[in-house]
Amino acid sequence: MTEEPMPPSVRKAGAWHAMPPEEALRNLDSSLDGLSEGEISRRRTTYGKNILPARRPPGLLRIFARQFMNPLIYILLVAGIISIFFQEFADASFILIVILVNAAIGTFQEVKAEQSAAALQEMLMVYARVRRAGREVTVPSDDLVPGDIVLLESGNRIPADIRVLRAQNLAVDESLLTGESRAVEKSADPMPPDVPVADRVSMLYAGSTVMSGRSTGVVVAIGIATEIGHIAETASSSEMGKPPLVIRMEEFSRKISIAVLAAAGLLAAVVLAQGMPPVEVFFLAVALAVAAIPEGLPVAMTVALSIATARMAGRNVIVRFLAAVESLGSCTMIASDKTGTLTVNQQTARVVILPTGERFAVSGAGYAGEGGITREGDGDGDERLDRLVRASVICNEATLQREDGGWTYQGDAIDVAFLALGYKAGVDPAETRQSVEKVAEIPFESERRYAAVWYRENGGVRVAVKGALEAVLPRCETMADLGGEAVPLDRAQVEAQLEVLTGQGYRVIAVATGRSREFAGEAELPPLQLLGLAGFIDPIRPDVPDAVRHCREAGVDVVMVTGDHPATALAIARELDIATSEDEVTTGADLDAISPPTYPEYVGRVGKTRVFARVSPLQKLHIVEALRTSGAFVAVTGDGVNDAPALRSANIGVAMGSGTDVAKDTASLIVTDNDFSSIVAGIEEGRYAYDNVRKVTYLLVSAGFAEVLLFLLALLVGLPLPLLAVQLLWLNLVTNGIQGAALAFEKGEPGAMSRPPRRPGEGIFDELMVKETILSGTVIGVVALGTWAWLLANGWEEGAARNLVVLLMVLLENFHVFNCRSETRSVFRVPFSNNYFLIAGVIAAQGVHIIALYIPFLQDVLGFAPVSPVEWATLLLLASIVVVVMEIYKLVRRHSGTERRTAPA
Repeated sequence: MTEEPMPPSVRKAGAWHAMPPEEALRNLDSSLDGLSEGEISRRRTTYGKNILPARRPPGLLRIFARQFMNPLIYILLVAGIISIFFQEFADASFILIVILVNAAIGTFQEVKAEQSAAALQEMLMVYARVRRAGREVTVPSDDLVPGDIVLLESGNRIPADIRVLRAQNLAVDESLLTGESRAVEKSADPMPPDVPVADRVSMLYAGSTVMSGRSTGVVVAIGIATEIGHIAETASSSEMGKPPLVIRMEEFSRKISIAVLAAAGLLAAVVLAQGMPPVEVFFLAVALAVAAIPEGLPVAMTVALSIATARMAGRNVIVRFLAAVESLGSCTMIASDKTGTLTVNQQTARVVILPTGERFAVSGAGYAGEGGITREGDGDGDERLDRLVRASVICNEATLQREDGGWTYQGDAIDVAFLALGYKAGVDPAETRQSVEKVAEIPFESERRYAAVWYRENGGVRVAVKGALEAVLPRCETMADLGGEAVPLDRAQVEAQLEVLTGQGYRVIAVATGRSREFAGEAELPPLQLLGLAGFIDPIRPDVPDAVRHCREAGVDVVMVTGDHPATALAIARELDIATSEDEVTTGADLDAISPPTYPEYVGRVGKTRVFARVSPLQKLHIVEALRTSGAFVAVTGDGVNDAPALRSANIGVAMGSGTDVAKDTASLIVTDNDFSSIVAGIEEGRYAYDNVRKVTYLLVSAGFAEVLLFLLALLVGLPLPLLAVQLLWLNLVTNGIQGAALAFEKGEPGAMSRPPRRPGEGIFDELMVKETILSGTVIGVVALGTWAWLLANGWEEGAARNLVVLLMVLLENFHVFNCRSETRSVFRVPFSNNYFLIAGVIAAQGVHIIALYIPFLQDVLGFAPVSPVEWATLLLLASIVVVVMEIYKLVRRHSGTERRTAPA
């Protein structure tokens, strides 16, 4: 029985980096095969989860208390205190009820928004590739325990503090921890015990990022015991920033509040001059300000955006920042990667061509070793084909095996596809690898564009190489003739074969081999013999053609940015109707010839290009910057470490779910299924969300405008004030408080993707919004004033008349919320099924008011009394006028040719 290892958090600082790898494994009671499931379970109990301290979500009490941090609430509290001072206990009680109910509604909305945000964070889980009980598996990073064997490659975020056991060209960005921007080269060599953290080359620290190379390491510390865990403790209490839209709406609310308070002050001065008691004047000004100012607008905006993020998650788009929801409405261009986004990302070998011209067709699809290889035409070549397949299996980091009736795989797409080709050729990858002794390897990197493995066989050392033909061909000197003998390489013939394959849309990988001395570094690659070319096809996703068409209809342009060969990229682009001719294709070499990227010629060339091929990560960044310079609002897709600068520079960075941790950390959106159509769905949901922001704004501002107008008109014509202060507070509570939140759940209107994108600087209040707000507010105010005047003229007592006017205002706003469901479509063309929450909210608002008419306490405080069914029906018919007027206005706009778009963007 081995002694349980001491928890890393209590070990002597610096001990791990000073130990040889074997000693670190012994101290952790682990091995290169990893831990058993039983041991993992035991250690999880001992050490807990591998999680850092996070910002604690605000508790219910804190959220509730936050509802009172509002200048208007302060005013209401002052009003309540003054009511108590003048022994108006009923008014004071009602004011307190209004404050508490508003706080309860706001608390409910914020709690739901926090829950949605927490649920989305769960979907952003980072995964780690580990070796356990001799098998490689992928697990959530919070499942790691000390002693786990972790396998890392470029693009991975390091999930825990790890002692390096093996390293190949390993460079790590530790700027998060040390502030040093230059990547640090790592190795497995022990370091002196007293070296500082920044110089511990044998250690990998949680939160840093693998920039290049590969590594195998053992976890030595998790969670709060890690170096970054100590830092996280102090940062976990920081608050999240507000989305720009919410900030703008808070500023808008502030400005409109000043205007309303000025109007309320003017009104107070007038009624005071008319002889109204000062206390009543104060209460009236307070109530009018609270009723007219859309103080709930920023919270409603947050709720609307949170609802949109949840809906996007249901369509495979995770929103990391609420601001991205707003930005999506302005997207004018998508600069999309090809592989895995426009295509299914399951590479399949379809054809193999030997250097002498023999061509073999490969059947079967996807990551499965089912199918066969058939020679096309006459001739021999089976033995040379076997040599190619065998070399591709040896120079390979992936795994593919049949398991439980299906196929499981790990590793790079092309590597897995080569293993599938091996099975189809009758070559068992596992047996082939075991038959040779691997000496060294150069892993594939995007800058290098090839991989190589040195292996010992039959007493000698050979090297197997595979990669892009442009990277492999210059290193090849010979090829095998029909008899298998080495002859000088016919480069022209090979390049012609390449053109044929790429013209057919294949991704072409060259395979070569050679005899070598012991591995002495990349510069020591021996002269190679080209074994042949393999053509892979990555089929277009079935729904992408329709998605591209929808983008075009929505005014969103689509360009392709890829590292693939120009002919391959153009073949895919033609099929998707992104490009039609070679004139619309620009390569990285073409762009280099126009440098620097700030030249007008560079920006002009980028603006005319539909397909960017053979571009480097830096060139992708320059392309994005040029597109933005030309006026485009760009969404960029990416999945690699080197895509991070372009993702950061884009207006909207979109990372693929299968991409690197770096890309996901940089992006605003993460598409979990890697599907281009999901990006389009995200843009659609973003437009829906912005529409809902407008709808809620329209409702709250027009209702406030109507109430202010009602009072101003009453004063102008010499009528008594139509509503008491407490009645205004009640009206604001039962209509805007309930209906405003419910309106945020509205589903999208048809045609959202049939209009041009909105301008990024476009404000909420455009010409359409202003006109409809003024018109609807005027109708509500005038109808209420006319009713008030008629009731008084026909002998109604003021209290009884006010009772009916309050009910009429509730009904008017019940009707008006249906106008707000669409700024352009008829009320009768928006199905109730689009928002059952709103239907329930309207019924609840009306129901609460009717119940209040029969409650003695509210009757005394609010001056309410029951109304007859005839009176209610009459007021209901009168309130419908606001719908009639707005329907006529929408109809006139549609037929006058002023209708620019189906719905506001």
